[in-house]
Amino acid sequence: MGLMATLAAQLRNLFARELEVPERREPGAVSMRAVGVSVDRGQRRVLESVSLDVRVGEVLALVGPNGAGKSTLLAAMAGDQAIAEGHVELDGRPLEHWTGTDMAQRRAVLPQQHTVGFSFTSLEVVRMGRAPWTRTACRDEDADAVREAMEACDVAAFAERPFAALSGGERSRVALARVFAQRTETLLLDEPTAALDLGHQEAVMSLVRERARAGTAVVVVLHDLALAAAYADTVAVLEAGALAAYGSPREVLTETLLSRVYGHPVEVIAHPRSGAQLVLPQRG
Repeated sequence: MGLMATLAAQLRNLFARELEVPERREPGAVSMRAVGVSVDRGQRRVLESVSLDVRVGEVLALVGPNGAGKSTLLAAMAGDQAIAEGHVELDGRPLEHWTGTDMAQRRAVLPQQHTVGFSFTSLEVVRMGRAPWTRTACRDEDADAVREAMEACDVAAFAERPFAALSGGERSRVALARVFAQRTETLLLDEPTAALDLGHQEAVMSLVRERARAGTAVVVVLHDLALAAAYADTVAVLEAGALAAYGSPREVLTETLLSRVYGHPVEVIAHPRSGAQLVLPQRG
């Protein structure tokens, strides 16, 4: 056999071989970790030495005012933002260790903007979430994963409609369905409730909470402090690119801290019937 034929045979064998599927971990295990992460934009440091753990079975909410660094931190953790100092670990190893497919099998990312360059239908967009599993045994789950994700996100009714023709809220839910269909151990969600009405905000956060209970680690950027208080296990409050507080909602969502960080008086009260933590701006 000639050299070219040998190389061709080796390539066929390489692409025919099934890839191994990452093992899932027990609740409480760290799936992702930021260690002293700093990010620069030009000559300006926009994120300064942030460290935090993302744990299986928990929802970690990133909150803070506009420009605090929430989306920048999420992008750095996703591998989509260059890091000036520190590093991010995924599945116990630095991001640089993994290929794009490796990362896509371990974490799914929902960006703020939901744009598609071609005339794909909603169903086709959700199916994109299954691409990392093409050469694994998990490809047999594709149909179920897509169907379940679309039903959960309430988008099955417009499966055949062009993604570009959907409203902003509908596009957000289709994009979230794509992320859910990916079925990774870690989810990185940048403002999944933006552009959604009240009912769909609650539905989305309930789904996020359910995913965590089922063994997923979730990082979610939120502007609504009430949603963070209601659905997060851990809250990281960012202020001017630094970590101002990190702990349970009741530990960190305090009137003193939030009033300072947001530059506006904030009330934190207990719901009169349930006792749930309510976070509200002072008015009047």
